[in-house]
Amino acid sequence: MDNKFKIEPERGNEARVKSSSDGKSAFSGLEKKLKLETYFEEGFPVQYLPKILFVVFIGLLYISNTHYADKTTRAIEKAQNEVEDLRADFTTLKADVMFASKQSEVARRVKTIGLEESLKPPFKIVVEKGEY
Repeated sequence: MDNKFKIEPERGNEARVKSSSDGKSAFSGLEKKLKLETYFEEGFPVQYLPKILFVVFIGLLYISNTHYADKTTRAIEKAQNEVEDLRADFTTLKADVMFASKQSEVARRVKTIGLEESLKPPFKIVVEKGEY
């Protein structure tokens, strides 16, 4: 003796169900090929619910992982653009410092405070051991 609960279809609803499934839409053709009506004759198959929920969970996990990867990729691209901008700023500042530290530039800038560039070359002062 099987312990099944079966719902008997009403006589008036059978004609309506058959006419709606006889349509030529893509879903009705898919429903006919998969024969979904036979699976749900006795009600919803509760024994498959954990498997269905697991597949739904895996699907949600996959979607969230894709969004996380896209977000990370955008953050990496933003950081790379910022690094390129900082590298350009560094190169510009380094060139400015190199130019400002040239002897001719230093001489031109210190002329305003009254210092002059020496025209004599530097010479070495030699002190003997007993002179100091």
